[in-house]
This record gives sequence, C-alpha cells and structure tokens, in this order.
Amino acid sequence: MTTFVLVPGAWHGSWAWDRVVPLLHEAGVHTITPELSWEDGAGLHDHVQQLVDALDAAGDDLVLVGHSYGALVVREAADQRPQLVRHIILVDGWAGPDGAGMFTLAPAPFVDALQGMANGDYIPAPPPAAFGVTDPDDAEWLSQRLVPQPLRTFSEVSRLTGAVDQIPGTAIYCRPQTYPFEQLAKDLGYRTIPIDAPHNVVLTHPHELSALLLDAHHRATTS
Repeated sequence: MTTFVLVPGAWHGSWAWDRVVPLLHEAGVHTITPELSWEDGAGLHDHVQQLVDALDAAGDDLVLVGHSYGALVVREAADQRPQLVRHIILVDGWAGPDGAGMFTLAPAPFVDALQGMANGDYIPAPPPAAFGVTDPDDAEWLSQRLVPQPLRTFSEVSRLTGAVDQIPGTAIYCRPQTYPFEQLAKDLGYRTIPIDAPHNVVLTHPHELSALLLDAHHRATTS
C-alpha cells in the first residue's frame, strides 16, 4: 500500500496535517506524520536523520510530502533512501541542489528578518497572519501550537548525492506567490501545480490540497 509521509514546515509539528490526514484516509491512502524534534537546537541534518529513521520503519512505496522548510528535509532523506521513495511532492517548498538551504534560497530581506528575530539558538514563531491565516478561529488554534524554530535548521545546507533527482517530483505552489517556490521547483525539473491559497494551505484549504496530492501522485505513477 502506498504511504504518504507528511512533513511539516518551520515552527509547526505533525499536527499541521490534522485536517489533511482524514481526507487522505477517506481516499484509501495510508499516512504517517513523523514528529521532528525542535529541542536542543536541532539542525536540518538532525531532522533528516529523524525522517530517515521513520522511512526505514515504514517500508517502501512511499510518497514524501514536504511543506515549506519540510521540502529540504524530504529531499535529503529521499537522497539517502531512494529505493524506498516512489514520488516526492513539495508544497510551497524551499528546495534546491546540493549545498542549498533556507538562508541560500530565500531572498536577502527574508533572511535578514529571520536573523533579526533570532533569540539565541532559536527563531520565535511569526504570527499566524505571516502564514496567510486570517480566520480568527484558525489563527487562535495555530498560535497556541507554533513553537520556536532552531536557527540551525535554516543555516545548515543540504547534502545531496544526486540520487534524489532520479525520483519523480511534483511541486504544488500557492498563489499569489510570496516567494519563488514555482521557480525553485522548475529549476529541479519538477512538474508544478498552482493552488489559490495562502502559504499555510495545509490548514486553510485541506480539501483542495488533499485532492491535488492524490491527483499529483496518480499522474506521476501512471504517466
């Protein structure tokens, strides 16, 4: 059975997928939502190892889905376990070649803002509106769950052998675009699909996103 492995973006936990998971289950898809540790100043490579451990326990026929920062995590994990991964799907994802990281991919003003927010080894979570979440109930729900992000997750860069680039990839990007996620995906040779939604599409548009995830995987495995 195909398993969708859902990896959240920065400042989020596995709970970010709470509205998407039931919809994928209704479609007959198995899911796992690994919890990445934000403690002890964890870095990108720590998160990659945590995901690799989860992949080793999950078997094969895996679809790795990474939202935002999570795209860096899923691509490096897939590079280490290409035999287990059938398809990669990025959702408004930061992604690039070997040596790319958040601070190399993001525009300079964004990087400067993040570094200016840093409090020691962590970057406090921005307000929900920064993710495009404006509904008062959703904003309250989100603000209670966001956690500080370790600075090393943004400063460390990807270590890729090239194996990940042999795995079919799709990128879903949100419109209007806040950052060049479509172009980043095209530079990797990924098929791109737009969705009219804010960056935190996993929270605001779960039905539309779930449908696109399922369709993207179907297209990738039948073409």
